[in-house]
Amino acid sequence: MENLEKILAQHPFFKDMSPEHVAYLAGCAANARYDPGDFIFRNGQPANQFFLIRYGKVSLEIFVPGKGAVMIETVQEGNVMGWSWLVPPYRWHFDARALELTRAIVMDGECLRKKCAEDPRLGYELMSRIARLIEERLRATQLQLIDIYGKD
Repeated sequence: MENLEKILAQHPFFKDMSPEHVAYLAGCAANARYDPGDFIFRNGQPANQFFLIRYGKVSLEIFVPGKGAVMIETVQEGNVMGWSWLVPPYRWHFDARALELTRAIVMDGECLRKKCAEDPRLGYELMSRIARLIEERLRATQLQLIDIYGKD
């Protein structure tokens, strides 16, 4: 657990979070590895994880009829992905596919929700950070849509 706590504390998502909160959240964390081409999650499937990318690259994609998979964003070392664990009905809205060997810390969504309910200050802190992530994803999606539909 100590190693995961140190890794979390060093990840940009947790920058400036209190050491007590990081230690508390480490209980929800596990290491994961994905090979190139592995789907980490698929649109519509149950969402109960939050991912901190330690190494590698992941493509966040949506399926567009007539065009196939369209990459919305590439997530890489130092980035995070997955906020659907926070919002009922807890379903993924994108596909996430490893583009190369990827190592991540996977945070259990149910565990995170429970800890946030037990500690409202932590819940607010985590929600503020997730809100920034959602805003970044929406901006990336907007730019992608402009690119797709802005072409003649």
